[in-house]
Amino acid sequence: MKIIGIGNAIVDVICKVNDEFLINNKLTKSTMKLVNESEFTKLLSTLKIESTVSGGSVANSIVGLSQLGNEVGFIGKINDDELGAKYEEGLKKENVKFFYTKKKEIIPTGTCLILITPDSERTMVTFLGTAGKISDKDLNIDAIKKSEILFLEGYLWDEGEPKKAFDKAIKNSNKVAMSLSDLFCVERHKPHFLELVKNKIDITFANEQEIMSLFEVKKFDDVINFAKKIGKLIIITRGEKGAIAISGDKIAECSAKKDLKIRDLTGAGDLFAGGFLHGIINNKSLKESLNTGTNLSSKVIQIIGARLN
Repeated sequence: MKIIGIGNAIVDVICKVNDEFLINNKLTKSTMKLVNESEFTKLLSTLKIESTVSGGSVANSIVGLSQLGNEVGFIGKINDDELGAKYEEGLKKENVKFFYTKKKEIIPTGTCLILITPDSERTMVTFLGTAGKISDKDLNIDAIKKSEILFLEGYLWDEGEPKKAFDKAIKNSNKVAMSLSDLFCVERHKPHFLELVKNKIDITFANEQEIMSLFEVKKFDDVINFAKKIGKLIIITRGEKGAIAISGDKIAECSAKKDLKIRDLTGAGDLFAGGFLHGIINNKSLKESLNTGTNLSSKVIQIIGARLN
């Protein structure tokens, strides 16, 4: 196995809304909000579903890696229910090995409402369901040990029990990559995330907003200086300014693609990470890896949803 991902196994439910819908439901554009089952059901009852797909941040990256011809796997907790079956089916269809045996749980499979506004921004409302209950007992340690890289998502850190799974997975891995996932994750777990990035993670993915918040700096030059000091591989996406990879004193940059027909920004960061990791495991340079990530993310934002067909 080249890369194994551990993340929230969540079925994405994609809907189009206007800005008024976000305001009326007190949702902050471009962020992710966690809700309980009844809040989720209430929101969904007022919407028209465009499509549903097996999602979750790391799972999206892993599917991207599989589509590029890499042997990959995923661990995520689902229930033995209709959505759980759909989830498993979705991964198998993409040639991703699913290292989890579903069983009947009290809590249903996790779901994420992806609300797309006319400006193509996506706002997420997530009911984690059983995905958020992943524990160290759900891990396939053998599969983790045999993988070149373990890929984790910051979202997973957002619940009590998964932290144990997170730590156990890191202890048994050869190399660890992690995505910071979301600004609200960074702000809630800043000391923990900083400790992880400095001492336990080999490769960190973040956007400009997230990394500036984590390093508590006001200027992007300060991000570069801080990253150089850490001496780990830090990859930052900067929207229209492209992307940058910092590894000790080595810096590589890649500009953003121009004149794209952007339809939906869902999965842009996930597919970027998948493309970059494809470069790393195939011994490409930082610059080539950034280019692959940028190519994948620029393709996915021109379609609805986080999956390239």
